[in-house]
Amino acid sequence: MLADTAYGKSGVRLVQVIRRGDRHDLRDFTVAIRFEGAYDESYVTGDNSAVLPTDTMKNTVYALAARGPVGEPESFGLSLARHFLERNPPLRRATIDIAEHAWGRISVGDRDDGQAFVRDRPDTRSARIEMDRAQIRVCAGVTDLSILKSSHSAFDRFPRDEYTTLPETRDRLLATSLTATWWYLEPDIDFGPAWRVVRRTLLEAFAEHHSESVQHTLHAMGQAVLDCVPAVADIRLVMPNRHHLPIDLSRFGMENRNEIFVATAEPYGLIEATVTRA
Repeated sequence: MLADTAYGKSGVRLVQVIRRGDRHDLRDFTVAIRFEGAYDESYVTGDNSAVLPTDTMKNTVYALAARGPVGEPESFGLSLARHFLERNPPLRRATIDIAEHAWGRISVGDRDDGQAFVRDRPDTRSARIEMDRAQIRVCAGVTDLSILKSSHSAFDRFPRDEYTTLPETRDRLLATSLTATWWYLEPDIDFGPAWRVVRRTLLEAFAEHHSESVQHTLHAMGQAVLDCVPAVADIRLVMPNRHHLPIDLSRFGMENRNEIFVATAEPYGLIEATVTRA
C-alpha cells in the first residue's frame, strides 16, 4: 500500500546581484522544494496529469527572484510556497527549505568595496516554510556554527562501571559545531533582525555559561533565546561534542599545563534537545 509520498526539487542554486550604481547587494541561496498532495496516481498508474515538473519548480525560483530583491530567505520561501499553492490544486502542503551562504564586503583601506565580496562566515543560515491550505509555519536556523570555550567547562560526578576510563575534570575545552532551528509564533515578523538576535544570543549564552556538561550549556542557550526573543515558540539545538584531548607530554619529560590538545573528529558525543515555552 502506498503511503507518505512527496516529490520536489532540491539543490536549486540561486545567486542574485542587485546593482545600485557602484554598490551591489549579493544574496546566495540553495533552495529545496517539497510537494505533498493528491499525487498517488502518478505512482500507482503512471498518470502524470497532476504532477508539476520539478524542472518547473526550479525555473519558478529564478522567475520569482527576477521580479525584485529576494530579501530574507524566510520571505522568499513564503513567496514560493504561496505561488505553488495558488496554482496547483492537487497540492496539499508545500515545504520550502532555503540555506543562505553569507558574503561580506571586502574592505579596501578604510572603506568597504561596493562590488567585491568574501565569504562572511563558515556557518549557514537556514529557513523552512511549511504551508498548507489552513496554516503557515516558519522555521529559521543556523548550521555548522563552530564555537569553543577554553574555560568554565566541566564534566564530573558521572556514573562509572568497569568500562569507564574517562577521567573527571573541572577544567576542559568545550567545542561544538552547533545546529539550531527555531519556529516562530507568527509568520509575519521582521525575519532578518530576529535571526541575528537569536544567533547573537546563542553565542553570548555559550560564552557566559559555566558549564557542567554539554547538556547543561545546551539548555542554558535554548532558554536564553526564549527569554530574549518573544517571537520564538521553541528552539532545537544539536551539539556534537568536538573533543579536544590533552596530550600526555610526560613521555618527553615535559608537563602539559592544560595547554596542548589534539582535536579529534570521530567518535564524538552527540547532544540534542528542544527547549520550548511552557
